[in-house]
Amino acid sequence: MSELSDRCPAAGGGGGAAETWKRHIVRQLKNRDLIQYATFRDLIGFYTRLLEKTSLTKGVMGGSIRSPSYDGSGSISHLLHMNDQLKKSMGELAYQVVELQQEVKVKDCVLEQQRVRLSVEERGRAGLFEIRQELQGRVEQVREDNRVLKIEYDALLEQLRGVEAEHRLEKVKEGHLLEDMIQLKRQAAAHMNNRNERRSRAREAKLQRELQAAARSKVAVDSSSSAPASRCTSPKENHRSNSPEKGRARLFRSASVSSPRIFTSMKELFGRKRRGYSVCSLEEELMCPSGICLSARVPARALQVLEAHEQDINAVRFSSSSDLLATGGTDRVIKLWNVRGGSMTHRATLDGSRGGITCIDFDSTGWRILAASYDNSALLWQRDESVPKVTLTGHSRKVTAARFSSSPHQVLTGSADGTIRLWDLNRAACVQEVKVGSYCSDVVCSHTCIISGHYDCKIRVWDTRVVSCVEELPAQGKITSLDISCDHRQLLSCCRDDSLQLMELREWSKGRTCFRAEGFKCFSDCTKAVISPDGGFLAAGSADGAVYIWNVSTGNLKTRLPDKHSSPISAVSWSPSGEYVVSVGKNRLAVLWSDI
Repeated sequence: MSELSDRCPAAGGGGGAAETWKRHIVRQLKNRDLIQYATFRDLIGFYTRLLEKTSLTKGVMGGSIRSPSYDGSGSISHLLHMNDQLKKSMGELAYQVVELQQEVKVKDCVLEQQRVRLSVEERGRAGLFEIRQELQGRVEQVREDNRVLKIEYDALLEQLRGVEAEHRLEKVKEGHLLEDMIQLKRQAAAHMNNRNERRSRAREAKLQRELQAAARSKVAVDSSSSAPASRCTSPKENHRSNSPEKGRARLFRSASVSSPRIFTSMKELFGRKRRGYSVCSLEEELMCPSGICLSARVPARALQVLEAHEQDINAVRFSSSSDLLATGGTDRVIKLWNVRGGSMTHRATLDGSRGGITCIDFDSTGWRILAASYDNSALLWQRDESVPKVTLTGHSRKVTAARFSSSPHQVLTGSADGTIRLWDLNRAACVQEVKVGSYCSDVVCSHTCIISGHYDCKIRVWDTRVVSCVEELPAQGKITSLDISCDHRQLLSCCRDDSLQLMELREWSKGRTCFRAEGFKCFSDCTKAVISPDGGFLAAGSADGAVYIWNVSTGNLKTRLPDKHSSPISAVSWSPSGEYVVSVGKNRLAVLWSDI
């Protein structure tokens, strides 16, 4: 008992040590709970229950040891029994401790896996951080590039502003130059009008002198004639008239020419012929065209072959007198040729065009030449002057056709810009414009109407009095050229379907006659065909270098003129006298044909 009592303080002391150890364990567990609460939550629960059982066991042991001290009646057997129960409880607790240790090991394994995963994630995060750093570097590079581009853009913007300022200055200079050019044109026009005025006055003075000389001359009149005939005589003839053989004749001054009233009337007549600012001279007004051809000759052979131009020839036209021929081509000049005795001789060269010549036309007197040009203009020359007298500008594309209208002071032009313009030569200005919307290949005039051919396979008839289309006739292909007969009754059209079509102008409903031939092929969009002066034949050049001539009455091919052109023929012209045909082509040659 003494040993037991001696051990009781030790037991008590052991209880104090247990309490110290408990508080230490609690502090450790609290610290661990704070660090890994979620991971070891189950282990903490088990450990808490273990502590509760341990406390209960200590209480039981303390009571058992102290009981003999207080009552002294406890038996050793009872103490041994309690000791067995305690051992049994301690074994269970040890078993639970082992289980908890195993769970701790499992949790440690899980924790190690999580640490491995965390290290992997850390490495991935480090890689992403490097990528982020690289992207940031690229962003900085892009910002730097943008900054450089912004500087360049600002520099270009400043340069653009400078160029725009220079452009505005150039526009102002252009306006001033245009005004200067207009002023120079006005001065040139005034100078030309003054020169024409002086020429006209000189012609009037010459005519007046001639009239006065005629008024002073003496004529002999046969008194026996019911209708006296007068003639101008020389002084020698007047002396003869005083001889006895002419006793019945008497000398007198012609009252018809010496009368002041008649002289004044003639002067006023010629004065009315002269118009202010007109491009027509008095000599031009007085000239008359030649007569009408009654029977045209069908050419049979070539009289002359000559190299007329330095480049391809696009157009050819006879004057109304048939003794003057004009040719024009891509060398930008018009050449005039005298046609006499079956030969062509060069007469003059007309300069001034800045583009190739596409069409040529003479006025009714043969004194003025009109031409269409690739430089978007039409030009007017006088026969004896090498520089153009008038330049008509206003089309936006090349001028493909230029014709004199029924009025001597008006001309007509057609252009690739789809418009037809009527010009007043007195003012050199456009007085009417018709917008067709289709490429205009050729135009012709007939009294009060204009007829135009277009690439949309249509022939349009315009009334100039109301500026409207009165007829629209379909064709079988692109219209390359138009020609009207001398009596203005028939219209000829050449089409790209390798055919010529002839129709009556006054009776559109009768349809049209189509002319074709084996081997004939329309070479280009500007191939020109013509009607003979008597209206009995049609002539056109082919791509094979031959001239084809059809008989209008029979509709059959009359003749074919080969072997002179080595390249396609672009245009032909029939002289108003009906005697000659001239063909021109792409080989710079002009061939004079006739039946002589």
